Amino acid sequence: MSITLGQWDAVEVAGHTCHLYEPSKPSPHGTTVLYLHGLRAARLKYRSGIVEQMELHGLRVIEPEGDFSWWVDRISVRFDPEITGEQYILKHVLPFLAEHWDCRPPRIALLGASMGGQGALRLAYIYPDKFPVVAALYPSIDFQKKIEEGNSVLSAMYRDAEDARQDTATLHIHPLNWPRHQFFCCDPADVRWHDSADRLRMKLYSLGIPHECDLETTAGGHSWEYFEHMAPRAIGFIADGLESERLRVV
Repeated sequence: MSITLGQWDAVEVAGHTCHLYEPSKPSPHGTTVLYLHGLRAARLKYRSGIVEQMELHGLRVIEPEGDFSWWVDRISVRFDPEITGEQYILKHVLPFLAEHWDCRPPRIALLGASMGGQGALRLAYIYPDKFPVVAALYPSIDFQKKIEEGNSVLSAMYRDAEDARQDTATLHIHPLNWPRHQFFCCDPADVRWHDSADRLRMKLYSLGIPHECDLETTAGGHSWEYFEHMAPRAIGFIADGLESERLRVV
C-alpha cells in the first residue's frame, strides 16, 4: 500500500539550518520528533522507509544540522564557536518549535542515530522532564573511543578520553529521575558500539529503570539499512510514548 508523504522544508534557526517535515495528515495533538543526526549528517528526507513511519503516525519532524557537535554541552568549532549543540537545542530549537508549531515539551520526542543516538539518550537523561520519550539507533555511547583513536574534533572538546567518558549518556543516568519511555537498539554486527549499548542496558537493569532495547536483531550493522529495518519499532515506540504522555495524569 502506497503512502502519501508530506512536505519537507528548510529554515534557518539562530544561524543554523533546520529541516522540517510536515505530514500530509499531522497528528491533532501536535506531536513532534526532534531528530539528531549522526556524523555523516545524512538527511532523513532521502530515507522514504523512515519518513513513511513518521507519516503513518502523523509525526512532525525537525532535523537540525549539528555538524560534529556530538550534541553535548561542549563547544565544537566545527558547529559553532559560541554555543554548544546541547544549548542550541534548548535555547533555540525548542523555542522555535513553540512558536512555529505551538509544540512544547513533553510533546517532543527525541530520536537519534549514531552520534545523534548517544546525543538523544544523553539529553533525555539530563532533562527527562523535557524529553520523557526517546529512541536511539546504534548510539555511539562510549564516544571517548574516538579520542583514543585520535579524533581531532573530540580531542579539542575534552581534556582527554576520561573527561569525555564522564560526559557520556550512561554516566548521566539519575537513579530516581529518568525518561519514562526509552528505547535503544544496536546490531550485534556493530562491533564498535554494541558493547557500550549492552553496558547501558545492564546499568538500567541494575537500577530498575524501565526501558526497552533490542541488541539482538541483525540487519546491516551500523548502517541506514539497519535504521530502516528498525524504524517501525523505534518510531512506533515514540508514537506510543507520546500518546501515553498526552494521557498521563500529573
